[in-house]
Amino acid sequence: MGRFIVRRALFGIVVLVVISLAVFLLFFVVAPGDVAGNFCGKGCTPERLAQIRALYHLDKPWPQQYLLYVKRLVLHGDLGYSFTNSQSVRAILIDRAPATISLALGAAVVWLGLGIPIGILAATKPRSLRDRAATVFALAGLSIPTFVLGLLFIYVFFYQLTIHGFAFFPGNGYVPLMDDPWGWFKHLILPWFTLAVVSAASYSRITRGSLLEVLGEDYIRTARAKGLAERRVVYRHGLRSALTPVVTLLGIDVGTLLGGAIVTEQVFGLQGIGQTAVQAVVNGDLPIIFGTVLFAAFFIVVANIFVDIAYALLDARVRLS
Repeated sequence: MGRFIVRRALFGIVVLVVISLAVFLLFFVVAPGDVAGNFCGKGCTPERLAQIRALYHLDKPWPQQYLLYVKRLVLHGDLGYSFTNSQSVRAILIDRAPATISLALGAAVVWLGLGIPIGILAATKPRSLRDRAATVFALAGLSIPTFVLGLLFIYVFFYQLTIHGFAFFPGNGYVPLMDDPWGWFKHLILPWFTLAVVSAASYSRITRGSLLEVLGEDYIRTARAKGLAERRVVYRHGLRSALTPVVTLLGIDVGTLLGGAIVTEQVFGLQGIGQTAVQAVVNGDLPIIFGTVLFAAFFIVVANIFVDIAYALLDARVRLS
């Protein structure tokens, strides 16, 4: 297992290097106009232009610029400097990351808690009433855009409950977990369910389809022939292998959300990475956009490494060699 993790980590590093090179070429080589002017943003001054040229070594050939940038990134975690915000990109992302991480991980727990049980219930009784109900839930969840569901939740659970004297759900904003755990939970419960309802629909259908396929395997029929209880057959022998595609989708979804859940953060006013990226696009703040892309790529690569490890733990047919 240790050698496998090392190999996957090294492969992930190679992927990050390729992504960083591609993004660097896009921003520093291919982009039209003056690079310093592009990174300067609004309210640019000659002094600021000179600072940017010195910071990114724009007087040197681009391969040397890239190597110097990677050196600063690896040794110091330097993602650049936002002259629009007068703050380092790393500090901005670290400040906004807790909201995004809380949103992504909490929503993942909720949608797994909804989607997997619904998929299991549907798979164990195919073409039954509960299977059809699960199908309706999946179709409804997949048909509702995230921003519509978020606004609906705000209208019902914030506006309507507040005007009727039950002010429990905050309308927007984020409270740090360490400052006020109960306030943190209340501010995130609506965003969690906004993401979870849409995602749980996909997870229920994937769980159902995968479990139905696994329950038709020879080793499942053998387990039943030995007289094992149906519950043990489904949960002990079937579900473990059936979760492989679920883990695949989970790694992609969580990795993507950790890079910024743009729509949900905008709807609920969460000062996370997604909302920061939107503001950077509006302000033309390229250093933040550049740093956000690398930040998101890192989380996606790490999530996929964990997915590969989970494959081996869930399915005995997967070999680590």
